[in-house]
Amino acid sequence: MKLSILQPTLILDLSDIAAMVTADVVVIQDSEQWSRKGRSHRAVIRTPEGTQYLNVPIHTEDRKKEIRHVRIDHAETWIDPMLRAIEFNYRNSIYYDFYEPEIRTDIESGADFEYLLPFSQHLEKRLFQFLEIEITADIQFSSEMENYHSNPDKLAEILGADIYYQELGARHYQRQGENRTELPFTHPAYRQHFEGFESGCCLLDLLFQYGPESFKVLDQLK
Repeated sequence: MKLSILQPTLILDLSDIAAMVTADVVVIQDSEQWSRKGRSHRAVIRTPEGTQYLNVPIHTEDRKKEIRHVRIDHAETWIDPMLRAIEFNYRNSIYYDFYEPEIRTDIESGADFEYLLPFSQHLEKRLFQFLEIEITADIQFSSEMENYHSNPDKLAEILGADIYYQELGARHYQRQGENRTELPFTHPAYRQHFEGFESGCCLLDLLFQYGPESFKVLDQLK
């Protein structure tokens, strides 16, 4: 059995999808302590100069809590700046005008969420619909697992995994297991709306540029 151990992410990227489609079971570590270096509150988008983060502010007093207990700090203005950043950087993308009203509504709905995790799950569900992504792996949240263990080696043993993968580039915020296997992932290079190619952008980048033809890139992950 193949296992992928990931943490919640504001907006998934292609490496996350690769980890999900490669595994039989995916564990989302929502019971780990929130880290500012993690991606539960931020996502990468393409810019003329390279990349930048979209950020959702969280309450200062929640920074030592488990990710599932972290709340969005609505005292800070974040929705309009996020929408402006998306518009400025993607308005010339092929499918921006087609998806923008839906994406705008989804991001504006963040005002109705108290906690960060349900908001990111909402964005994930919507993007999966737009991109027609189907994940067949059994997805489990660590907070709901009776035998959850934060040691990835122990967790893999408990779940009976033959091999397990962890989130790419997560060594600064996710405990690294000694027996982990490197995810067999080569980032697909696709046509972006600015010159050159920057890997690691969130799924919005693919959606706005490829729209219904995103499968041409997503199929390379299988």
